[in-house]
Amino acid sequence: MKTLYGIQYLRAFAALAVVVFHAAERSGGHFTIGAAGVDVFFVISGFIMWVISDRKSLTPHRFLVDRIRRIAPSYWLVTVIMIGGAMAGLFPNLQLDAGHVLGSLFFVPVRSPSTGEIWPILVQGWTLNFEMFFYVLFAGALFLPRQWRLPFLSVAFGFFVVVGLMWKPSSPTLATYTRPSILEFLGGVFIAELWLRRWTAGNSLGLGCVGAALCGFAAIHLMGAGFDEFVCGPLAMALVFGMVSLEADGSIGRVPLLTYLGDASYSIYLWHTLAVSVAIKAAGILGIPGGLAVVAAVCGGTLLGIAAYEMVEKPLRKLLSNEAPKRRPLEQRPS
Repeated sequence: MKTLYGIQYLRAFAALAVVVFHAAERSGGHFTIGAAGVDVFFVISGFIMWVISDRKSLTPHRFLVDRIRRIAPSYWLVTVIMIGGAMAGLFPNLQLDAGHVLGSLFFVPVRSPSTGEIWPILVQGWTLNFEMFFYVLFAGALFLPRQWRLPFLSVAFGFFVVVGLMWKPSSPTLATYTRPSILEFLGGVFIAELWLRRWTAGNSLGLGCVGAALCGFAAIHLMGAGFDEFVCGPLAMALVFGMVSLEADGSIGRVPLLTYLGDASYSIYLWHTLAVSVAIKAAGILGIPGGLAVVAAVCGGTLLGIAAYEMVEKPLRKLLSNEAPKRRPLEQRPS
């Protein structure tokens, strides 16, 4: 299956948006809408998993093993580095306890003893808790015939969201898995089904979806509106649907740099905060203005992610691929 360049570009821009968000936040600035990169990632994840399951016969066990093999090793490595840094006193604000460490390593939502928030040790790893929840439900769908999978996922996700809206559970696990943002995975699945059936929007309408989504994100940022998954989720879905429509219409070509950043997006997402923190602290010591500090932090975070992609993610992928069946191009890329 050929590479979907539009999806690659969205992954690249989503990762960079998160990097800018964290760099601005650490410097005392604001780029809250950058967090919407996560919404785009969730929609893309649903899209890719559905396409993979349609193009390749997968057992639930093989699917889960593949996903854990793909997602967990790099995440575990960064988490262990964070734990080691905290024990060495490099992260004085990071408090550790056994429950938080185990929850962080095994993708179980728990409250951080440092802040009380439902965050793992590597804060941006909270999204991987959602990813693993999605993978478990998706694996459940793989037990069913193809025609029953989409109804099953729709009912399952809908059930969890209704539980969250009606009862507002207080436990970290239920509070996480009943958030409306889980519907973004389902949105990606629906977009993938439309794409597989060739029910796309065409060039003009696809461009309109992309433009409307980008204008919506820009308006949220310019108005200083609160981050709302009920708004950002549909905008992310419109953006992904527009991009795959343009791709289906032959309107998107290969841009090597963006394709590469899309490949490296998972490593950039995982590793960037280490470099961002160092860059912001160094900028404060050197008296570098806030704007330049953010630029330096974004560049540092992106470069560290690229280095980790080359020196950690790719070698791990090669090592683990020796123990697994050969995968198709789309499946080789992290979601």
